[in-house]
Order: sequence, then C-alpha cells, then structure tokens
Amino acid sequence: MPGGAVHTVHKDGKWFNEVEGQSSTLGGAYDTREQAVDAGRDAARDLHVEHMIHGLDGRIHQRNSYGHDPRNVPG
Repeated sequence: MPGGAVHTVHKDGKWFNEVEGQSSTLGGAYDTREQAVDAGRDAARDLHVEHMIHGLDGRIHQRNSYGHDPRNVPG
C-alpha cells in the first residue's frame, strides 16, 4: 500500500486525489472540491498519512495529519 501523503488537486476542470509516489489517482474524478476532500480525507485516514488540500492556484491551502505524528515535539 502507498505510504505518501494524499493530495487533493484540481486539474482540467475536475478534482482528484493523488498519493505521493503513485502515478494513478484515488477514486477517479470528482465534480466538486467538497466531494474530493471528503474522499481524500477518508483515504488519508485509512493510510495513516497526511492530507494536503490544494486550491485552484495549485498551492496547499490546508493540511491535516492522520498518523505518524512525532510525539517528542515540545509544547
């Protein structure tokens, strides 16, 4: 199973979820950002990885971690 972060991205008028290091997308194309984010979140939780949500500009607008967080971080 892939171990890279899940990225929700916009391409060619549709939204997709991609896993770092994989050439294919997860779950196909979505018409809305909300649908893609929901599916991407579920995939990231299942894989215990980070979920990065990109905007139309391609930049990361939000990121959430669903596993492998370091516990030795002060604060």
